[in-house]
Amino acid sequence: MKILVVEDEAILGRTLEKLLLHEGYGALWADSVDKAWEFLLEHDVDLIALDVMLPEGEDAGFTFAQTLRDTGTTAPILFVSARDTVEDRIAGLDIGGDDYLVKPYSLDEFLARVRSLLRREAQTKQNVLKRGPLELDFRKRSVRWEAKDVTLSEREFALLEHFALNPERIYSADELLDKLFPDADSGNRVVRVYVHYLRQKLGESVVATASGGYRLGV
Repeated sequence: MKILVVEDEAILGRTLEKLLLHEGYGALWADSVDKAWEFLLEHDVDLIALDVMLPEGEDAGFTFAQTLRDTGTTAPILFVSARDTVEDRIAGLDIGGDDYLVKPYSLDEFLARVRSLLRREAQTKQNVLKRGPLELDFRKRSVRWEAKDVTLSEREFALLEHFALNPERIYSADELLDKLFPDADSGNRVVRVYVHYLRQKLGESVVATASGGYRLGV
């Protein structure tokens, strides 16, 4: 696995590069968008850890990510930035980012986010996941339940996808709120609402309520 870190703070960039190498990943560190493009022309990368504010401008990371998605790059993008407003996080995710980590953060959390995104990417490359009566096609963003097609909204699918990719993991409502509904005004109540939607469309058993949150129920 090769990870590209795009970070203009030299100490942090070198620290992340060394950390990833120590964990057994291939690691490349670029301190600008121009340098990142050089690496991408020479290497296939499995994940990009991307700062938002770079020498090319305060929104250079967003612009870079948008260009990557527009040109067909599918590698997961983990935004790592001191920009911590809800608007910034929404912008990063809407552009095509897969996760958003706010500075300052612990190195352990950074590694956990990297592992999660790489695991998710490996699983989604299988295109179709089947578990009991549930069938998800990640490429088509489609769902079948008990051999019948079911139409889900994008946010309903994203919530179900989280559960399906980590079927034994319990997600707290606050964690799901942070990852999937950062713009919600009603707090984690929105999570309960979307769990209810999934149960209505797919059956009560699809999402299990567990101590501390929710998990896949099939």
